[in-house]
Amino acid sequence: MDKENKLVAQLRTVSGSSSSRRLRRDGHLPGKINCEGGKCLLIQLNRHSFEMMMRHHSSEHLLFDIEVDKEKSRKVLLKEVQHNPVTDAVMHVDFVEVSMTKKMRVHIPVILVGEPVGVSQEGGVLEQLLRELDIECLPSDLVETIEIDVAGMKLHETLLVEKLSIDPKLVILTDKKLAVAGVMEPREEEVAPEAAAAGVEGAEPELIAKEKKEGDEDAEAGEGEKKEEPGKKEATGGQKEAAAKKPEAGGKKEAPGKKPEQKAGK
Repeated sequence: MDKENKLVAQLRTVSGSSSSRRLRRDGHLPGKINCEGGKCLLIQLNRHSFEMMMRHHSSEHLLFDIEVDKEKSRKVLLKEVQHNPVTDAVMHVDFVEVSMTKKMRVHIPVILVGEPVGVSQEGGVLEQLLRELDIECLPSDLVETIEIDVAGMKLHETLLVEKLSIDPKLVILTDKKLAVAGVMEPREEEVAPEAAAAGVEGAEPELIAKEKKEGDEDAEAGEGEKKEEPGKKEATGGQKEAAAKKPEAGGKKEAPGKKPEQKAGK
């Protein structure tokens, strides 16, 4: 086994959330090993070393040689890695001891390889419908990922689990009728371009009408402002009344059609 898959751990005698937080503050990573006999070992690892090692792998389902307190190393499978939901930092790790002569059941990620003919020549879109396979194998046959060649897939073609060709040492337990990938026609946009254009054209009269309405309201408001000048109304009325009274007072304005009176002696 590669040196990268060798771990050194120490037993820990205390458990609990407060103890785990204290370990992480000190640069350690809390974990446990579920042994074959049903025993559970609480352990701690160097957190930085573990995170750096995991960067070299594309899967978290890995097989390790782990040495606890300088005892004889044992084969363990990394079963679960708990991450901080905000920072994605590793918080806790679970291992399960395995026997090299007994088959184990694991989930292995599926990687699609190649560009389908249906995409490059027929304008389709490749969709991955299954992300991992349920596999049974011996620990020595474990792989990190399963690569599936999809270069020959045509438009409207679907690849089922039963059609996969993988290493016979890996027994597929996933439902054979499930689809792993498919080449589909591009999905239509939620709003077609023609509909969107029609919607925009239909919106213009409303906008114009709104502008006109606003203009009318402004004009009406302007007229209202003119009407709401009581000073000018009263002044105009007073002027008219004064103008009407001036002819009577001064005698300058004659009634229409009436001749001026002749003075006596002329």
